[in-house]
Amino acid sequence: MPFDFAPLLNPKLPPAAGKFGGFPKYNFVGGHNDGDSIPVQVLADAVSRALLREGNALATYGMQSGPQGYRPLREAVAQILERRAGMKTDPDEVLITGGSLQAMDLVNNALLEPGDTVIIEEACYGGAMTKLKKLGVDWVGVPVDGDGMRMDVLAETLDSLKAAGKRVKFIYTIPTVQNPTGTVLSLPRRHEMLKLAEKHGIAIFEDDCYCDLIFDGPYADQRPPAIRALDDSGRVVYCGSFSKSIAPALRVGYVVADWPVLSRILAQKSDGGTGAVEQLLLAEFAKDFDAHVGSLNKILKGKADALVEALEAEFGTAAEFTRPTGGIFLWVTLPAEVDTTRLAQVAAAEGVAVNPGAEWSADPESGKRRIRICFAHPSAETIKEGMARLAEICHREFGVPARGRNVERS
Repeated sequence: MPFDFAPLLNPKLPPAAGKFGGFPKYNFVGGHNDGDSIPVQVLADAVSRALLREGNALATYGMQSGPQGYRPLREAVAQILERRAGMKTDPDEVLITGGSLQAMDLVNNALLEPGDTVIIEEACYGGAMTKLKKLGVDWVGVPVDGDGMRMDVLAETLDSLKAAGKRVKFIYTIPTVQNPTGTVLSLPRRHEMLKLAEKHGIAIFEDDCYCDLIFDGPYADQRPPAIRALDDSGRVVYCGSFSKSIAPALRVGYVVADWPVLSRILAQKSDGGTGAVEQLLLAEFAKDFDAHVGSLNKILKGKADALVEALEAEFGTAAEFTRPTGGIFLWVTLPAEVDTTRLAQVAAAEGVAVNPGAEWSADPESGKRRIRICFAHPSAETIKEGMARLAEICHREFGVPARGRNVERS
């Protein structure tokens, strides 16, 4: 008889994982990017040069750069942030991590304990809420409009929580191309957020993983400076990643913070160092970063346009959304009679995967009508076919949309 581990397992474990059976035919979930945009030959040449030049450094943990990560990569990150986000950065204030998810864990563990409260956007990255819940931390959502998180509501929320004796530790925000809404926090609101954080004595955790993916609208030529770039007090902890701008599978991100807090974040990083070959590759590729992102954004704009066209054709006015100006997601609102959690379950069984809005909302009830669609990985033709199939399923289950491509649905 096989050994039974069941009595030995930690009772707090999540449900058992299923075996991977491949992606569905119409896959609009996850943070996958466009496969054809990966500069395979350039990356291959870069890693070859780097390994031939510095491969002997692989004999030491940290490649003789210490636990913060490969020094040339930290220098490259600092240069990219100053050039693209207006943020002057000392490489000694940069910690290389295993993607932004590890960065988030390190920051959360350094600042949070059970019973704390964190401010988040009302529509929020689902992974961030999952991590807060696991730590026993409460969150309060603040609504987002076309200019990002609403500062009037943030001010009221902070005052209310203070009056109730709630301990708010930080504001978690994705200010530049927000996930899932795609909004960009305006410059005046960035200044106002800093003022409110100062008034209440709290920190800001700025997640800027999508900041380079702006392909349309008023910020296409120049994004607003990072919130940390506007901060002269050191209260902003900044997180970035190469997952969305280059390749998700590389699993390389970074944290930027003043040394007093970065030293406490670094003390928790006990993994022996982020992947060395990936760091060598990215440091070597840094000189090609801007050109690559420019090419990628052109591809993403074409796919965003294809998704908008498909939704307008298949759903008509039944699907409400703002045309994306950046990122890889579209946040869609459907009529009240549509429960997107059920829609996602039924659609998944028929080969169409979308994220139900309840999983991406501070208040799950407010997300029941919404879905998040990732448009970066599928081809334009797959997007067209997938939205047609999703509309058929939605109509069959909920009677919505009543028309498709100007034809009444039977």
